[in-house]
Parts: sequence; structure tokens; C-alpha cells
Amino acid sequence: MNIVLDILLLLITILYSYVESLVKFFIPRRRKSVAGEIVLITGAGHGIGRLTAYEFAKRRSRLVLWDINKRGVEETAGQCRKLGATVHVFVVDCSDREEIYSSVNQVKKEVGDVTIVVNNAGAVYPADLLSTKDEEIAKTFEVNILGHFWITKALLPSMMKRNHGHIVTVASVCGHGVIPYLIPYCSSKFAAVGFHRALTLELQALGKTGIKTSCLCPVFVNTGFTKNPSTRLWPVLETEQVARSLIDGILTNKKMIFVPSYVSISVMLEKFLPERALAAIHRVQDIQFEAVVGHKIKMK
Repeated sequence: MNIVLDILLLLITILYSYVESLVKFFIPRRRKSVAGEIVLITGAGHGIGRLTAYEFAKRRSRLVLWDINKRGVEETAGQCRKLGATVHVFVVDCSDREEIYSSVNQVKKEVGDVTIVVNNAGAVYPADLLSTKDEEIAKTFEVNILGHFWITKALLPSMMKRNHGHIVTVASVCGHGVIPYLIPYCSSKFAAVGFHRALTLELQALGKTGIKTSCLCPVFVNTGFTKNPSTRLWPVLETEQVARSLIDGILTNKKMIFVPSYVSISVMLEKFLPERALAAIHRVQDIQFEAVVGHKIKMK
């Protein structure tokens, strides 16, 4: 009898969730304030990390900026200070676990407990698998997913103590669908999406509902890491657009942030379409970028 009631309750919950989503589509979500929050952003010396730092600076957050590139992160910090933010800069290699743990301890002593973390640092090496060096594969996973584990493990205890915080995972649409010549990158981003989803569920199971999670999944972004990207169906995004979508998602506690938003439809279709149809879609998309193939740089 209990299973029947549980199934009935499940169906009611599903129906209610669809109605709630429809209502939220037409009614703007309430935005939270991040003024005074201590925000740690990795990979803040360039691209999405830099523009996201600007967005938090405009909202009077206290910024902790990490990057392996000292010059780049100091340039970001300078602009954030002009916007009125308090900024602390750390040169950190997000592929080095011990350096991450040491830097987090330093942040706690000098700044305080981080309440929002944006795990943005990333690595990508466009190439076919046989042309990809072993150390490039290792670096991709160390930065794109293992770094998320070490940073989150180091910051989560203080968030759990207060039941307050926000953990942001910067992934990619490549964490939902694959592209040739980006095998390590796609694999690491699938792991990042899985990390976000599992962490979200675990925090709910632990009753830590005050700790929010978001996962950013954009298509190609014009950051310079992937050379000359183009595609017929998806736009090549500018970092400003992605940063605005990310901050909007954080302020509204959105779980999965696709940029552009209609990419979510493509992701959903991939779960249902047969392989022949998916192959046809890939041909129509005609995704191209510079990659090392057979140890030579080619447009693929």
C-alpha cells in the first residue's frame, strides 16, 4: 500500500514541478544579493573568469582571485578595484592539490571563509587522441575536474557549518555531448557535470539546502583557447554574454545554466534520437576549429 501512495505522490510532484516551471518561465525569478559575500574565482586572469569577477565587483562582493598567470590576474584585480570591490590576488596552479590546500588556508587567514566559489580554471588541448601527449591528458583532468574536488573539499566545511554558500562548476556543452579532437576535454567536462549533479544531490541528502549549486554549460566561447571555432547551428559566444548569463544564474540559484539557453533542447534530443539522426545533426553543425591531427595543425 505504501508503494502505491509513494507512486501517487511522485506523479503529483512531477505534475506540480511542470506547472511550477511554466509559471517561473513567465514570472522573473527573485535575485539574491551577493554584497559582502567572499567570492573565490579560479582562472580569473582571462576570459570568463575575468568577466565574472567584474560582475561580482559591480555587486560589491569581496573578491579572491586565483590564476596561474600573475600579470593577467593582477589586471583583473585592478579593474575590479576601479569598480569599487575589495580584491585579494593569489597566484595558484589549480592542477596542484597541495598548492590548492595551502592557498585555501592562506585565504582563510587573510580574508575569511569563502561563501561563493566559481571553479572556472580550465585546460584544453585540441588534437586527435594519438597526437595528444600523456601530460596534456593528465593536465586536462587535473585542472578541469580534480581541482574542483580539492577546492570544494577545502571550502565546504565552513559552508556546511553555516549552511550557507554557493558552489559554481564551470563545465561546457561538451559535458553533455561530444566533439571529435577534444576527447580529454569532453571527458573532463562530463566528469564536471557529474560532479555538480552528485554534489547537488548529496547536499540535499545531508539537509544542507542553504548551500546552492550551479553548473555553467556554454557552447564555444571566444576566449582564445580554441583557435578559430565556427559552427552552423551554434553561435561562437563572447565572454561578456557568458559572464552575464552566469551571474544571472547564480543570483537566481539556477542549477544548470546553458548558454545559449536553447542548447538544452539539443541536449535533451540527444537522449532520444537514433545514432543515424545524431550523425546527420553533427554533419549539419559542421563544427570547426584548429586541432593537431596526425601531429599537424589542421582545421577540423
